Amino acid sequence: MIGYATIGTNNLDKARGFYDAVTGALGGKRTMDFGDRMQFYGGTGPSMLAVCGPYDGAPATAGNGSMFGLPAASREAVDAAHAAALASGGSCEGPPGQRMDGFYGAYFRDLDGNKLCAFYTGK
Repeated sequence: MIGYATIGTNNLDKARGFYDAVTGALGGKRTMDFGDRMQFYGGTGPSMLAVCGPYDGAPATAGNGSMFGLPAASREAVDAAHAAALASGGSCEGPPGQRMDGFYGAYFRDLDGNKLCAFYTGK
């Protein structure tokens, strides 16, 4: 249903390393790179994640109540994405684990404080 989501950053170079590691753990990769403006990440599906500085030139801030869900192919991929996020300077918002029947997830924040969830649905 979502074609892409955009996450703001105040340091695109650092964000690039963070998202390369996290999306790589989920089987994704940087699919478009517009130098110092923005980059897009994608996986096997049609949706993408864009990372860039705000167009209005104001500092990027994390949205209160906003969260981006990144699908994973397995529980192991969720674990790997969470570990990659923490190793790349992110912070833990909830370690990997079963949250409800059929939903395994891990929560973390990127370098700018944006909240993300790597998740796997299934048994």
